[in-house]
Amino acid sequence: MTCAAVHIHITGIVQGVGFRPFVYNLAGRYGVSGWVSNNASGVDIEAEGSQAQLDGFVTALRGQAPPLAVIEAITVSSLEPQGYAGFHIKPSVDGEQKTALVSPDVATCLSCREELLQPGDRRYRYPFINCTDCGPRYTIIQDIPYDRQATTMREFIMCPACQTEYDNPANRRFHAQPNACQVCGPVYRLLDRTGQPVDGCEQDVFATARRLIADGAILAIKGIGGYHLAVNAFDGLAVERLRTRKVREDKPFAVMAGSLGAIKGQCRVSAADEQLLVSAARPIVLLAKETGYSLADQIAPGNPYIGSMLPYTPAHYLLLADDDIWVMTSGNASDEPIAHEDADAAIRLKDIADYFLVHNRDIHCQADDSVVRTVLDKPYFIRRSRGYVPAPVNLVRELPPVLAVGGELKNTFCLTRGKQAFLSAHTGDLENLPTYQAYVAAIEHFKKLLNVTPRVVACDLHPEYLSTKYAATLDLPCVAVQHHHAHIAAVMAEHRLTEPVIGVAFDGTGYGPDGTLWGGEFLVADLTGYRRLGQLAYMPLPGGAKAIKEPWRLAAWLLKELYGQDFINMDIPFVHNLPPGWELVLHAAEKGINTPLSSGAGRLFDTAAALLGIRQSINYEGQAAVELELAAQGVAGRVRPYTISEAGGTWVLECKPMFAGLCQSLMKGMTIPQLAADFHTTLAEAASTLVLKISKATGLKQVALSGGVFQNITLLTQVIGMLTQYGLKVYLHRQTPPNDGGLALGQAIIAGERSR
Repeated sequence: MTCAAVHIHITGIVQGVGFRPFVYNLAGRYGVSGWVSNNASGVDIEAEGSQAQLDGFVTALRGQAPPLAVIEAITVSSLEPQGYAGFHIKPSVDGEQKTALVSPDVATCLSCREELLQPGDRRYRYPFINCTDCGPRYTIIQDIPYDRQATTMREFIMCPACQTEYDNPANRRFHAQPNACQVCGPVYRLLDRTGQPVDGCEQDVFATARRLIADGAILAIKGIGGYHLAVNAFDGLAVERLRTRKVREDKPFAVMAGSLGAIKGQCRVSAADEQLLVSAARPIVLLAKETGYSLADQIAPGNPYIGSMLPYTPAHYLLLADDDIWVMTSGNASDEPIAHEDADAAIRLKDIADYFLVHNRDIHCQADDSVVRTVLDKPYFIRRSRGYVPAPVNLVRELPPVLAVGGELKNTFCLTRGKQAFLSAHTGDLENLPTYQAYVAAIEHFKKLLNVTPRVVACDLHPEYLSTKYAATLDLPCVAVQHHHAHIAAVMAEHRLTEPVIGVAFDGTGYGPDGTLWGGEFLVADLTGYRRLGQLAYMPLPGGAKAIKEPWRLAAWLLKELYGQDFINMDIPFVHNLPPGWELVLHAAEKGINTPLSSGAGRLFDTAAALLGIRQSINYEGQAAVELELAAQGVAGRVRPYTISEAGGTWVLECKPMFAGLCQSLMKGMTIPQLAADFHTTLAEAASTLVLKISKATGLKQVALSGGVFQNITLLTQVIGMLTQYGLKVYLHRQTPPNDGGLALGQAIIAGERSR
């Protein structure tokens, strides 16, 4: 038999996913000799055997890889045979070019769950059980290659039994870096809010924690990517206490259920929803409440949807029985980053939590739970974080290394390397020092982990964003990217589009190059530039940012604009309930005092919500729009009047006629749900009509939809349906959020393309 030899280099997510033992066992099956090793860019293999053996081996590498592996490329080159005896796994090799991909954190696999709950198993009820198919990855890794010494598990020396598993290529825990057991691994402790151990729970802290939750306590639980705050989801008083202590007035909480059956007892779960719920990423999935919904009203007040997830760590399985459902919300006070360091959590959460369930394995990278919903039976991200980060978005072509610093709200940042873009975990709103400090530290870690030295920094045009100011501190060429162009470029990057598209970017606020606040934009855009061919008509924001927090200001201005001072005589609840001082607000607006102009689509939703008496002031971003959409649920909307006019080469969509019609119908007693539905349908029809005008003028047939307003599924699905009927191809976000959580991807692509 003639012996042949090959060198194989594999890139992708091939470390920390059981790839080397897979290769080892595959070599045995095909009778191949040689070695396999991790290195800083992926996996290297040298293999010897007959040509038929090698061909079968390489084919199987491609087609039979472990379920968590994501093979990006396999490069095969011929070698001179070395006469290897057998096949073995070589130690990992460090190197200058560290480009290996890091796996996201992975939910506990079925095999580990069975062992966890099997009396007699040596890891029975051990809350850190894991294997090469599951467990922490991104949140514990400090450097690559992915080996135990480069993770926060390096403090825990394996016992002989664990070491034997770790060294055995035939074992499921071969080179499982977080491998541990009760003898040698991390442990949980239950503490009171002063940091003292709770008496009487030495044998089983989880049973005690369950009893405390049942008694109405608030528990801070340290997990994979940070702390959760947990209460019994059936206990309204406990949920209300959590709201009060966390200073979270109305924004919905998410829940974790002990089983899929428990979720199905409370929510409607489609096949696509179920696929997300049970996936290895285990995100929070937004689900419609079922008719028999029986959880505490305070979890998602007035909202027909609730964010639901399944257990994803062994500790979760020990805490929740199949029928249990707990509120599981980020361990922080409102507007702060999630707590992940023990000392910090003890300080920040002591006035919220009654007890702390903590462990002694450090979390190196914080990661909030991801939030997803399904749109047209496919995932649609609200927040992309744990379970998905740091998996890359693959790009259509190679770019220079770029750091894109993102926006102000829902911040993420992005680094590019070659033909890949790496979006960070959710940072949050860059409006306070703790979040900013966490953001800067995360950027430095990402640069190290990905071995990227940026040559360009990209930022938003807004000069007052903290992210923009951070970019200015770097000694790098800076590319300022218009906010809505970045939104559209993010969709284009996801779908690998390079030719111009019609981009519809609907959000609340983005800095316009003309000094106004944009947010209802119809662009013709490619990856380097854009033209603004359409917009929503400008409206003033009486009181500036206060108008966003207090939508009644917008509605009052609109009524005076439509009806003059006589609006005060209108027989509608909004006018009857105007707050004291409204006259001064409108007087200042007339004089242009602190009254910037905005074309933001979000402000139209705010105006409608206030006018219809749904929401006069908000407690969280987008609340008025959310409640307006909820009011329209299940009602068929009708198209109200609107106008589209052309001025200076730009089409302007004016919605005042729609609002006038809504007012007239309101005074005639039409129901609020019908009026809310009419608003959505009119805006969808008007936007689609304007897109069609641009399509006819330019010949473009591809449309990208982005911006936080397109989290409104009623508007989104109606726009998709109308544009599709017009024969246009519609592209949505599928890998990143439409809100500002996806903004950095667009910034990075635009800056990279301009710098090529």
